Amino acid sequence: MRVFSGILFFPPSGPASPSYGRRAARAVLILGLFAPLPGVPATAASDAGAGARAFRMCAACHSMEPGRHLTGPSLAHIWGRKAGTAAGFGRYSPALESSAIIWNEQTLDAWLTDPRAFVPGNTMTFPGVKDPKARADLIAFLKSADADGASGQTAQGGGMGRGPQLQNLKKVGPAQRVTAIRYCRGTYRVTTATGELPPFWEFNLRFKTDSSETGPQKGEPAILRAGMMGDRASAIFADPAEIAAFIEKRC
Repeated sequence: MRVFSGILFFPPSGPASPSYGRRAARAVLILGLFAPLPGVPATAASDAGAGARAFRMCAACHSMEPGRHLTGPSLAHIWGRKAGTAAGFGRYSPALESSAIIWNEQTLDAWLTDPRAFVPGNTMTFPGVKDPKARADLIAFLKSADADGASGQTAQGGGMGRGPQLQNLKKVGPAQRVTAIRYCRGTYRVTTATGELPPFWEFNLRFKTDSSETGPQKGEPAILRAGMMGDRASAIFADPAEIAAFIEKRC
């Protein structure tokens, strides 16, 4: 038997020869040893640097910093971790928590291909990464970041794994420190330490909470302006219980 460019060539003993069948069986077995398993990414050809760049699509919802949870959990130390067990994250779906999945190359590849199909009933809204090479690169980045301590500053990532950098609301200036909010006929009037802001239509003022270490002090909500016209904003509180208590309904 000879091999030309990956094609098996058998001497002219003929398909009818008994030795032909034995040789063919051995050849299939040998080739099977080198064939990639279905669904397993070709990590040998993966590029962690490219994966760090691909992580940008994930960084809006996930960080690589331990304990820094965003919309989704931190992906620090994900390698070998049971799904649904990141400490301090409380938004896992029951489907994922009860899945018994351990994150490795195979499970991450299946998850990244189609999260909804891999774990039916989970709340991940991301549709998946259809390019096998992009998935392999992304998995290589996650693995290398984990080996480097998942600091968010890996050599491959260059800090791209940090996710959005939220403003420290404990250190906002007087113009962002809210002292009063009054509601009247579909309108919010917000007063800061420097005076009253232009009125907000009720639909354009969002009320949010941030209980993290960079969130506002209790009883001292902050306001972040938004919108091209400056007519939208978010009032951010340290605790949900503060919101109703803080707003005065008066015309």
